[in-house]
Amino acid sequence: MVGRVFLMLVGGILATTALTLFLSVGERQALFFNVRIQHISERVEQFVLMLDAVPQEARSQVAAAASRNNFIAKIDDRENPQGETDGELTEALRERLGPDRQIDAKKVSCPPPQGRGHLGQPRQITCRAVSVAMRGSAPLHLTLLSRREPPPTPLGRHWILFSLLFVACLALLAYVVARMVTQPLQRLAKAADKLGHNLEQPPLAERGPTEVRHAAAAFNAMQAQIRRYVQERTQMLAAITHDLQTPLTRIRLRLEKVEDQELQTRLVEDLLAVQAMIREGLDLARSLNSGEAMQRMDFDSILDSVCADAAEAGQDVTLDGVTGASLLAQPNALRRCLVNLIDNAVKYGGCAHVSASRGHGKLLVQIKDGGPGIPEDLLEAVFNPFFRLEGSRSRDTGGTGIGLAIARNIAEKHGGRLALRNHPEGGVVAMLELPAGEGA
Repeated sequence: MVGRVFLMLVGGILATTALTLFLSVGERQALFFNVRIQHISERVEQFVLMLDAVPQEARSQVAAAASRNNFIAKIDDRENPQGETDGELTEALRERLGPDRQIDAKKVSCPPPQGRGHLGQPRQITCRAVSVAMRGSAPLHLTLLSRREPPPTPLGRHWILFSLLFVACLALLAYVVARMVTQPLQRLAKAADKLGHNLEQPPLAERGPTEVRHAAAAFNAMQAQIRRYVQERTQMLAAITHDLQTPLTRIRLRLEKVEDQELQTRLVEDLLAVQAMIREGLDLARSLNSGEAMQRMDFDSILDSVCADAAEAGQDVTLDGVTGASLLAQPNALRRCLVNLIDNAVKYGGCAHVSASRGHGKLLVQIKDGGPGIPEDLLEAVFNPFFRLEGSRSRDTGGTGIGLAIARNIAEKHGGRLALRNHPEGGVVAMLELPAGEGA
C-alpha cells in the first residue's frame, strides 16, 4: 500500500506539473507572438505615416536612407516577394492604417545577419515582408529581418540538476505522506497478528487522526470482548469439570458394589474415559487462553529435557541435532506441546526419532514414528478435537484424540505451525516450526 500511495502521489504531481508547464509554455509563446506582431505593426505604421508626409518624388530616397540591417524599405512596382501569408500581421496593420489601404504581409525566409544559427549551425529564420499601397506613388515594400530570434531552450546542466532536485524533493514528500497514511494500518495489522498469538497483549494506543483513534478503539473493544469470551468459556468448563467430580466419584463408589466383575471392569473403564475426556477438554480450553508469562529460554535445553524424561520412562526416543537458539515462549506450554507430540509418536508408532535444526529464521523439530502411517485425506483431520482413527486411535490405547489439537494451539500461539506428513519409508513425521530467536 505504501508503494501504491507513493506512485499515485508522485504520478499525479508529475502529471499536473507537466500539464502546467505545457500550458505555461504555450501561453508564453502566444504572448511573445502577440507582442512581436504589435511591435512590427507599430513600426510599419510609423514608417508609412512618415512617408505619407514626404513628397512623392523624395519617398524612394527616404526609404533607402531609413533602411538598416534589420529593416529594408523600397518603393517599387516590381517587388513581389513570395512566401506564406501572415494573416495576423495583415489584420493588425489594417486596424492601424485603415481598411481602405491595400496591405499584404507574408512570412519569408532570410538568413540572419551573422549567417550562423544556434550552436554555430547555419539556419534560416522567418522574416516579414510587408507591401503597403501608398497614396500617389508606387507601393511600399518592407522587409523586416529579425534582429535575433530566441533559440530553443537548451537542456543545460542547471536545468537537469533542477529537475533532479525537484523529483527528489517530490519523492521524499510523497514517501513521507505515504508512510503517514499507511503507518496506522501497519500498526493495526501487527496488533491483530499479535492478538492471534496471545490474547493478553496490551491495548493498542489510541492516538492519531480521528478515524485512526476510532479504529484503535474498536480494535481494543474487540480484543476485550474476545478475551472475556474465552475466559468465560474456560471458567465454565472448569466449573463443569469441578461439579462433575462429585457425581463421578459417587458413581465410582457405587460401581464397586456391582457383583459381576466383568461388567464392573467395563463400567469403571468407561467412567475413567469420561473423566479423561473432561480433564483433557479443560486442557484444550486452557491451551487457547494460557495466562503463563513469556520467558526467554534455551530451546535445546527444553527439548533435551523432554526427550530424556521420555527415555527414562522407558519410551523409545532418540534426539539428533541442536539449534543453538533461544526463544521467547511459555515454558510449560511449549513443554506440553513437545510432550504431546512425542507421546503421540510412541503411543501409535512405537518409537519417536526427534531431530532439530535451524535455518531461514526458523526452528524445525521433526518427530518420526515407526507406525503404518495415516491416510493422506486424514492428515489434517487428526488435529480436530476428539478425533480418533479407527483401530490405532482407540480407547484401548488411552487416547482421547485431543493431544494433537492442544499441540497445534500451543504452536500457533508461539507464532509457529504444526503439520503431519507420511514418510516415504513408512511412519508419520510431525513437523513443528517455530520462529528462531537469538543464539543461546
